[in-house]
Amino acid sequence: MMFDSIIALSLIIAAISAGLMAGVYFAFSGFIMRSLDQLGAAPAADAMNAINEVILRSWFMALFFGSTLLYVVLAAVAVFNTNLAGRWLLFAAGLIYVLGMFVCTALFNVPLNNRLAEAGSDDNAKAEAWTYYFKHWTLWNHLRSVCSLSAVALSIHYLVSYT
Repeated sequence: MMFDSIIALSLIIAAISAGLMAGVYFAFSGFIMRSLDQLGAAPAADAMNAINEVILRSWFMALFFGSTLLYVVLAAVAVFNTNLAGRWLLFAAGLIYVLGMFVCTALFNVPLNNRLAEAGSDDNAKAEAWTYYFKHWTLWNHLRSVCSLSAVALSIHYLVSYT
């Protein structure tokens, strides 16, 4: 009974965290990236580079890593606790979040951020980097949005059905 309460509380925290992440990603996909693009390529690159610098020193990082860690632990519990009701639903929530949000960020969005930063101060290089960045970064960000929101939905379904 105590173990079920710990799982439920952890999943509530994970789902709230994933919901906040989904909101951030949705905002970027929905209007921030297009707004930056309207500034022109070089100013957009400068603005996004500033955002990327600030975000590394913000509460976003605690949320980013904390939610990932929670979903990793919950997915592991689901795999190894064969008596846990609905364990594959819990595992799916964790897997979708970790792969679709964390791994996607590490493999695609962060390298694109680095590439944009490496464009330096030359406006032509920034404009070229931004054009590529805007298209590809936004595409991967859409995936992060959908996966974060899907993890929330699966988490809520688990909480309603199995706790």
